[in-house]
Amino acid sequence: MRQASILLVEDEALIRMMLVEMLEELGHKVVAEAATVDEGRSLAEHAGYDLAILDINLQGVNVRPVAEMVVSRGLPLVFLSGYGSGGVPDGLKGAPAISKPCDAGTLQRTIEAVLIDGVMRTRE
Repeated sequence: MRQASILLVEDEALIRMMLVEMLEELGHKVVAEAATVDEGRSLAEHAGYDLAILDINLQGVNVRPVAEMVVSRGLPLVFLSGYGSGGVPDGLKGAPAISKPCDAGTLQRTIEAVLIDGVMRTRE
């Protein structure tokens, strides 16, 4: 499995730090982090990454604008949320969703599946 460069968008600082550590232990590199939709959208547009991992609810705001920017660049994404797949924004239901909290094995299997499939077909 190759190392992936990852954009991580998560509003809870402790969860974000734990995810960064988990991803690095799995051999990946978090190249950009954001806690808000505005930060996330800007990074999604300009940062260099292979995959985005996005929390669905950022301080009460839906992450959809960030997800749409990732998709517009032709890059894959994974939603990570306490809402599970039920919280995935309309139009992006085809993207994988992992429930929080997640374990390293689930995270790694999902990343591998997304990278093997290449660009996710996230439009309904």
